[in-house]
Amino acid sequence: MSEADSDLCAVTGLFHVLVKTNDFEKTIRFYRKVLGLREAPRPAMGNKGAWLAVSTPIGEQIIHVWAEGAGMGPTGVSPYGTGTIDHVSLVAVGHEAFRRRFKRHGLPWREFMIPGTTLWQLFVYDPSGVQIELTFDADGEPEPHGPIAPENAYKVGEDFFNLETYPSLD
Repeated sequence: MSEADSDLCAVTGLFHVLVKTNDFEKTIRFYRKVLGLREAPRPAMGNKGAWLAVSTPIGEQIIHVWAEGAGMGPTGVSPYGTGTIDHVSLVAVGHEAFRRRFKRHGLPWREFMIPGTTLWQLFVYDPSGVQIELTFDADGEPEPHGPIAPENAYKVGEDFFNLETYPSLD
């Protein structure tokens, strides 16, 4: 390490991710009903939005949602898809329960086991087309992982988001 690099500095965690949405209510339903996050207090920011909290042993991680205002860009409409963010990865427990929840809400998903590890992943899209990756340690799961159906097998680079068929999540 060079002398210039010897100062103590480190990334210590994720503070927040901001998701832009054109359908605020459906997006909030996804993060609350499908992922099980809870709304956290949000300051008056001058635009419609919400903060959704993920409680962890070291504090809360936050997903911010914006539905209007300057942050939406010059047109005021957010493009669908993850853009330059490929996906947001969250650590989770309850792999089989999430699979059942996705089925109940009519959400397509993909699954993958990282070779040589005990890590299982589920991939699902939020209503704005942002891909969410849920990562589970199979050793800590309450239920064994069931078989991966061929239609749910993760394929690198596959985009399975479809705005026209995205469920209402009611």
